[in-house]
Amino acid sequence: MDEPSMPNSSAGAPQTTPPTGPPTPPIPLAELLAREELGLRRIAGPADADLLWVHTSEMADPYPYLLGGELLLSAGVLLTDPDHYVGRLVQAGAAALGFGVRPVHETVPAALIEACDRQGLPLLEVPPETPFTTIARAVWRLMAEARHRELRRVTRAQQALATAAARPDPVPAVLHQLATQLGGRAALLTARGQELHAAGRRPDPEAAGALTRLARVVARERPGSPSSATDTHGGTHLSAYALGGSEGLVLALATRQRESGDHTVAGIAVVLLSLLAAPHQGADAAGRSAALVRMLLGASPAEVAPLLGATGPWTVIHARRTDGAPADALTAGALGASLGTALVDAERGAGEAVRVLLGPGPEPDRIAARPGETAAQARPTAQPGETTPDPARPTAQPSERAPEPARPTPRPGWTLGASAPTPVTALAAADAVAARALAHARATRAPLTVDAPTGGLAALVPPEQAAAHARALLAPLTAPLADTLRCWLSLHGSWDRTAVALGVHRNTVRQRIGRCGELLAMDLDDMDVRTELWFALRQT
Repeated sequence: MDEPSMPNSSAGAPQTTPPTGPPTPPIPLAELLAREELGLRRIAGPADADLLWVHTSEMADPYPYLLGGELLLSAGVLLTDPDHYVGRLVQAGAAALGFGVRPVHETVPAALIEACDRQGLPLLEVPPETPFTTIARAVWRLMAEARHRELRRVTRAQQALATAAARPDPVPAVLHQLATQLGGRAALLTARGQELHAAGRRPDPEAAGALTRLARVVARERPGSPSSATDTHGGTHLSAYALGGSEGLVLALATRQRESGDHTVAGIAVVLLSLLAAPHQGADAAGRSAALVRMLLGASPAEVAPLLGATGPWTVIHARRTDGAPADALTAGALGASLGTALVDAERGAGEAVRVLLGPGPEPDRIAARPGETAAQARPTAQPGETTPDPARPTAQPSERAPEPARPTPRPGWTLGASAPTPVTALAAADAVAARALAHARATRAPLTVDAPTGGLAALVPPEQAAAHARALLAPLTAPLADTLRCWLSLHGSWDRTAVALGVHRNTVRQRIGRCGELLAMDLDDMDVRTELWFALRQT
């Protein structure tokens, strides 16, 4: 007499509200009525309804067995009080009633039609040639089709959001893509409601205020805050999702309509934004950040070296967006994360380059023993052009080897200039070198320029003697002139590229180089002179 037409794991307890997470998207009643082969006809109640389940029952009061959102099918075997019967269905949250005529009733009782009209429950007339199981099968088919459409939509949205997250400005790009996918407004807010980034059409002021208040509900400023919350304001659907981390950031959404799959798409965006906005700092990274702050505030390298956990080598990177747009803290943080570091300085002011401090790379993998060897007997295999170490000579153990320097790689949408790996005591000089490398990269339109350490013939001269010679040779030059001469020589005497790198007019470059030649009393067109000056400038 009472059989559910769809499996359910929570049947038995009365519920007055629909379940929060139906297994499939809801089916509009109009789609079911459009199936002409069923012969269904709406004869009472509103035209709009969403079906979540199909249930068949001939009980006088099926309320205890309903979950909400059902299309209840009945032939009215025990129908005695239509008004009370419809009232109980409305209380249970039923979506619609399908009444089968014959053999119990020749027509749908007029009292039942009146009760459904009065209490707002859609009433469908089921012809005698249409079995209830056929209706259930049709609903299942519609649900499968809707589920397939939803999965395709979510898959496309996931791909689009992942692509946006790989852009140079991942946070704004993800928000823009999310607003496009949902057809509304997507904003990243602080715990106090301050808007950091946003995309999509701005809602009216009242709805925007309600969205800000909703965001404060989920902001993790106090224990027990929910991870998400929803509300409706004047026809605008509002949603707020707390991002991972301790910063209290919130993803806030405002859409004109709420479709199946929106929550899943928003969940994907929450995961991506949580990763992009997270500080990526563990205990070691927190110590490194503290060391960087102390150094910027005037502490000596020797004082902060213990906080770094290693003396180096360290690489300083200067970075600018390729499109010339300024980089905010979240975008710069995403760049640092892609390079494998949390040490990012993006708060130097508008127009300034982002600075990144890249620590040592991971330790080399231990050499695996070959079959028949023990780990102690294992020896590295020489590559072409290399020699294997002499077993008779002592070699450093893996734990005693110096860490390998991290090697920066180009990043899409960024122009990078990097210093050579340097010890912590020389970071100030490496910072200046990285700035010059960035200028060189921009002038040559290269994605990455890395300053090479001194090598070759120049490395044969003792550093102290080389530095003394450089100071004496370059003494007549001021710092701006020396920087111009260094940049000009690095760009092979190109006036235009030097002007781009220094951000000055090409005539200014000509005047400065001419002044350098006068002060040094040298012919800068002479290759030997240029070589000697370049050697000297490399020592400063």
